[in-house]
Amino acid sequence: MTNHALPEEYELKTPEATAAGRRSTWVSVWVNVVLTTGQLAAGLFAQSQALVADAIHSLSDLMADFVVLIAGHHSQKEADDDHHYGHHRYENAASLVLGVLLLFVAGGMLWAAVRKLQEPDLIPTVHQAALWVALLALISKEVLFRYMLKVATRIRSSMLVANAWHARSDALSSLVVALGIIGNMFGYPLLDPIAALVVGLLVGKMGWGFSWSALHDLMDRAVSEEETAAIRETVIATPGVRGVHDLRTRRVGDFAIVDVHLEVDAKITVLQGHDIAVAARRRIMEKHKVLDVMTHLDPHGHADLG
Repeated sequence: MTNHALPEEYELKTPEATAAGRRSTWVSVWVNVVLTTGQLAAGLFAQSQALVADAIHSLSDLMADFVVLIAGHHSQKEADDDHHYGHHRYENAASLVLGVLLLFVAGGMLWAAVRKLQEPDLIPTVHQAALWVALLALISKEVLFRYMLKVATRIRSSMLVANAWHARSDALSSLVVALGIIGNMFGYPLLDPIAALVVGLLVGKMGWGFSWSALHDLMDRAVSEEETAAIRETVIATPGVRGVHDLRTRRVGDFAIVDVHLEVDAKITVLQGHDIAVAARRRIMEKHKVLDVMTHLDPHGHADLG
């Protein structure tokens, strides 16, 4: 196996990208601080369980933002004696923590909604102030989603993309809350706790998705078939490479580690084979989000490859 150290010219995340990601997360923090406070106060005043549930959802967003900030800080640490490939899996671990957090929040919201539905006669009529706060939250969260997704896509951070889509789920939940409040105000009191129930289900679905995906990444899940095929094409296009087999990948944060066997002419020198391996590795890292590449050279056409 040939394992070359990562060249200095491969800067995995520029300071500008890191700063942009941190800045977008802090914007989300302040938006969620304002929304949590306003929704909770209005929900208690207007006696809207759905709005209180949405406030708890916003509070979980605030906690998620801090998880993202902590993970983003630690994932930028350089490789050390205990972490030879760096600390990029902090991002995967953060996504798992975020997912589990959302599952617990969803469980509490569902339990509260079901209890209220069991006593429909005790459901009060919601004050119209709850509707205005719910609509304001809906607009704020949709704008926040679009802003965060734009930043996350530009700096290519899966953790920030997940946090952005979390904001979109919040916008959808605020829409459901607004509809539930409107129904309650027009004489259908059950619609408010039903809206809270729907919000809980949305939060639970999102939490399960984050947890399951992060768990697979922490268990060395490979990149997509499309990306694997693209990496294979990049290697095959390298001058001197006659064939490729045993191409394997595993995710590390937003990046991947690649293991590949290169088939080269059996008659070339060791130095020539080494140069081909270096060229293949460089091409992979220039065209794909790859943290490191390990290569093994095999003589092309030899009866015993592997």
